[in-house]
Amino acid sequence: MKKILLIGWKDLILAFRDRAALILMLVAPFALTLGLGFVTGRFSGSDSGGLSSIPVVLVDRDGGQLGNALVDLFQSSDLATLVAPTILDDPAQALREVDKDRAAAAVIIPAGFTASIIPVPGSATTGQVVHIALYANPTRQTSAGVIKAILDGFLSRVEVGRVGGQVAVQQLVSHGLIGAEDAAQVGGEIGMRQAQAGESTAITLKGALDSEAAVQFDVLAYMAPGMALMFLMFTVSNGGRTLLAERAQGTLPRLLVSPTAASQVLGGKVLGVYLTGVAQMLILIVASSLLFQLSWGNPLAVLVLVLAAVFGAVGWGMLVTSLAKTPGQVSTVGSAVMLIFGILGGSFFSLDAMPHWFALISKITPNAWGIEGFTTLGLGGGLAEVLGPVIALLVMGVALFTLAALIFNRRGVAQQ
Repeated sequence: MKKILLIGWKDLILAFRDRAALILMLVAPFALTLGLGFVTGRFSGSDSGGLSSIPVVLVDRDGGQLGNALVDLFQSSDLATLVAPTILDDPAQALREVDKDRAAAAVIIPAGFTASIIPVPGSATTGQVVHIALYANPTRQTSAGVIKAILDGFLSRVEVGRVGGQVAVQQLVSHGLIGAEDAAQVGGEIGMRQAQAGESTAITLKGALDSEAAVQFDVLAYMAPGMALMFLMFTVSNGGRTLLAERAQGTLPRLLVSPTAASQVLGGKVLGVYLTGVAQMLILIVASSLLFQLSWGNPLAVLVLVLAAVFGAVGWGMLVTSLAKTPGQVSTVGSAVMLIFGILGGSFFSLDAMPHWFALISKITPNAWGIEGFTTLGLGGGLAEVLGPVIALLVMGVALFTLAALIFNRRGVAQQ
């Protein structure tokens, strides 16, 4: 194990001494991210580069004041550039719109929602809150996350009002200011006043969304991971190229003559590529955080996702290396894979706007899984929310490493 670590550390040092490699590993993705930030208006105060016109289907079976307030919020001029709501009467039809990828999410307000929050004097209530249903499109996780954020903000304010009303009534009863028989009527009146303040609630919610928009919907929160993951493919391909180059130059055979097993040599080389990829990603994350005040999300979740993304990318790099015959072939094929994966994985544009079949094909790339994970973290998710992408990247890496090892062994790459 010690020999593997020493070989890996030595390759990491050599990688960061290569000026040409450093330009493509760090300078190029950083410069492209910076350029895209200017093009999209990130540094000019414009929001044109952010998410816009997110299709969402609304079904209001409630017809009450709170249900109407939620519909009005989605249709408000404040959110006009962010969401594009469609009103339907049939919940089943709304779900079909999402299943056909015509909407990012469906919000279904059930009958009795307002009545469960605001008790109507003289009516029988169960005391249980009727919950709104959110049906999210799994292929548009970023857009669906925005709809969920809007809905959560609305519901949190409704819950605060409901609990506040209950506490107010309990205090009035306990102090003898009203009788127990009048509690329902007073509670209903308080709820009515809160519902009539729906416009101010919407304005307050919009203000909260505006204050969070720079973090949650920052275009760089999408572009920076995309660029970092795309150039990560160059790093792992370049690492594979050095393996074949050392074999051609005779360095690798001389290393195998020493008391070092072939598996240790190959393991050390792969570890060096992996450490280089991890260092590249972490440097870009720290640099963008310091210079652009870009929030990547929960630090622990970011680290776990980086380790998994690099693992999946290195698997592809080793597979390309195992199939190539010369270092030049690794460079050529690796560059092509970097660009193809960048396009397929969504490094240049959001996959939410692409057809369903395109989104499925993108899952073969570490870029797509990585961007999905980083976007989830940027929207406030934690480690639990990115376990899916992390597991997918780990499975991808194991499968590709196994295949590459079999091809390496068959071709005798790590032999004298």
